[in-house]
Amino acid sequence: MNITPRRRTHHRSEETERADLADLLPPPPVPDLGPDRGPLLKEALLREAALAEPTGRVSVRATRPRPRPRSVRVMVPTIACAMAVCGVVAVNLTATPASRTTTAIADGGTPRAPEARQLLDRVALAAAESEQPAVRADQFVYVESKVAYAGQSAAGGPVTMAPAHTRQVWLSADGSRSGLLREAGRPDSPLGPDAPVYTLDGPGATPRPSDPDRAGGPSIDNPTYTYVASLPTDPDALLKLIRNETRGQGQDPDQRAFTAIGDLLAETWAPPRVSAALYRAAAKIPGVTVIRAAADATGREGVAVARTAHGQQTQWIFDRTTYAFLGERSVLTEPGDAGPAGTVVGTSAILTKAAVDRAGAAPGKATA
Repeated sequence: MNITPRRRTHHRSEETERADLADLLPPPPVPDLGPDRGPLLKEALLREAALAEPTGRVSVRATRPRPRPRSVRVMVPTIACAMAVCGVVAVNLTATPASRTTTAIADGGTPRAPEARQLLDRVALAAAESEQPAVRADQFVYVESKVAYAGQSAAGGPVTMAPAHTRQVWLSADGSRSGLLREAGRPDSPLGPDAPVYTLDGPGATPRPSDPDRAGGPSIDNPTYTYVASLPTDPDALLKLIRNETRGQGQDPDQRAFTAIGDLLAETWAPPRVSAALYRAAAKIPGVTVIRAAADATGREGVAVARTAHGQQTQWIFDRTTYAFLGERSVLTEPGDAGPAGTVVGTSAILTKAAVDRAGAAPGKATA
């Protein structure tokens, strides 16, 4: 038997001893990577790992959308809402034709109010928030305006528009004292103790003050400030009252109501809540539309609500920014002896409304 140790056994013993000695020594230093080597090495490892995956898995990773940051997901709905609001504003003032009165249906099937109703609602809100000093019963409501009316010769033919002139009126707040009407180029006209009614007999006619039955007291056709201040602020109740008091005055009931409200807005100085109710009542009258651009007697441009009846359109003009009532305009919508369609037969611009102590006195602090 050979008893000489085998070299293999002796070799394993040397490896064991070398490992034992290595355990006794400190680990050798490992050179650190430079600041730009780490990212490059990581990118290379990820690229190799991707190439080592099966083809199907690689394609899925390549087409899977990366998740959006949380801030983007929050912002997207906000931007969408802002765009939607801007779209509604644009439609309110520019998109709907003047002759369109049907109710639009917004996305999702929700009915959207007609353009005229939306505009008048904004006007009502502005009126309700306006500041107005109290008017005492012993004072006068002072209204200063610029007016122009088309005139027609006795022989007929097309009407001609006279230049706008200043018009001032002092109306007794409670109707107990005589008022005053002053127009440039004309003598002063005393007004009876009841508030006057101005009648326009037709296109091109000059408005004339008429004396209603004083025994009946103030009314929609014969208003005083005290009476107007007592009107209901509920739009439905107010419109019903206006329809009842203007019944039997010709034209159609809707146009009578629209004209009566316009007269109250132009010739009186209603408290803010009543003014707001008048605008909301007008929004309930069928056939009221929006005119995207209209100018008053002084050339101030704005947006208007209008109603057409019997070949003539009555427009109420409002400031585009403040929604303040600027004035009125009457335009022919049908050609005739007075002129072609589009002929302006009357225009006004409200300049000042205030409360004064006596007829003929200028307001100390005017309020437009």
